[in-house]
Amino acid sequence: MNAYETARVAADELRIYSGFDTYDIAIVLGSGWREGAAALGAPLSAVPTSSLSGFVTPTVAGHTGTILSLDVGGVMVALLTGRVHLYEGHTVDEVVHPVRTVIAAGASKVVLTNACGGIDPATSPGTVVVIRDHINLTATSPMEGPAPPEGLGSRFVDLTDLYSARLRAAVHDAAPELAEGVYAGFRGPHYETPAEIVMARTMGASLVGMSTVLEAIAARHLAAEVLGLSLVSNYAAGVSAGPLNHLEVLEAGQNAAASLGALLAQLVPVL
Repeated sequence: MNAYETARVAADELRIYSGFDTYDIAIVLGSGWREGAAALGAPLSAVPTSSLSGFVTPTVAGHTGTILSLDVGGVMVALLTGRVHLYEGHTVDEVVHPVRTVIAAGASKVVLTNACGGIDPATSPGTVVVIRDHINLTATSPMEGPAPPEGLGSRFVDLTDLYSARLRAAVHDAAPELAEGVYAGFRGPHYETPAEIVMARTMGASLVGMSTVLEAIAARHLAAEVLGLSLVSNYAAGVSAGPLNHLEVLEAGQNAAASLGALLAQLVPVL
């Protein structure tokens, strides 16, 4: 099977195991967002991704492999509590497979959350920023390789409106205090050097991380609307004097859990 057929099979398995035929929105929880998601309510089902075709197991602290089904004010949400990354040794298709699966299961909107480094000194750790656009510095794309099967969009997908202007407007109506930024996606897993952060800033980025960009491209190719939300968990290299570590990322999420959960609960009904 090709990657798209595998996603359709996994979507059918998700329907069987979850007991739900379709979803409205999918939310991918990045590092630090898991605790806050509890504010969306008790899940109606929890499906281990290990039981679904094509999924690989996350190896990063703070990521578990489960898809939770929730009814949030009449909106059916597929909540992906585990993300995999290129730096874990996975292929691009494996990285974007969860997103392709939930879209195949009906989700027409995909919310991608992450923890990131802040390049702008004015954006302090603990702040949530809406992604306006991204710079893909992973040196790869989910559209590489064989052309998508007949009936799907061209591999030459238009990314002009990758991060939906409509969804961003809905966010700003509900939470006008949130600023927008440009996310630079590096491959990782090492943190960026100060010189690389200067490069990213010069290119127009205000946020930096190791996820999101490939999933966003794959989702847009499948005609889903994409919203990106970044929790600034630390300043990027060279912006502050301190060293960087992943525990800092998780701690930032724990400290912001209540506000992150309240934000997600506020946004889901209006998207």
